[in-house]
Amino acid sequence: MPWIYLIVAGLAEIVWATTMKYTEGFTKVGWSAATLAAMSVSIYFLSLALKDLPMSTAYAVWVGIGAVGVAIIGMTFLGETASLPKILFLSMIVAGIIGLKLAT
Repeated sequence: MPWIYLIVAGLAEIVWATTMKYTEGFTKVGWSAATLAAMSVSIYFLSLALKDLPMSTAYAVWVGIGAVGVAIIGMTFLGETASLPKILFLSMIVAGIIGLKLAT
């Protein structure tokens, strides 16, 4: 169950990092509320995962899920470039996440 919590936390991190782009410095109330709610969900589920997983593993996986997810959203929906090196290095992060899962 802790890995499921960690995945939920990582997905919520993707949401808050993406919605933060639209807060305009937290001046847009709706986007700001959505961002803060997603942050709360992300931290809550990370805290649940930390009950059973080592902190170093949980934090690295949480950040990795968020980083890869936000990069994919940027490239897919926000017009950011999707170069071969970028995809290669994001794949390396995914490999690291898988490796941490296997090592834990």
